[in-house]
Amino acid sequence: MSPGLKLVSGEEAVKKFKRAGWTAVRQKGSHVMLTKPGFQWTLSVPQHDELGPGLLRKLLKQAGLTIEEFNEL
Repeated sequence: MSPGLKLVSGEEAVKKFKRAGWTAVRQKGSHVMLTKPGFQWTLSVPQHDELGPGLLRKLLKQAGLTIEEFNEL
């Protein structure tokens, strides 16, 4: 686990991304799709009990957030 990276569930990750301005546009199976104006990415967040550190870092990079910013949300 990266220093300072707090692992969260998929549900908690979606809540944090929404606080950062992302909007849930649809859900397909166990994945919630989020979009934000000005970003080319659609974030696909699985609704698992705990997201792995690699996946969480990838989502943060796509969302343009640092670990510190994400932890504060």
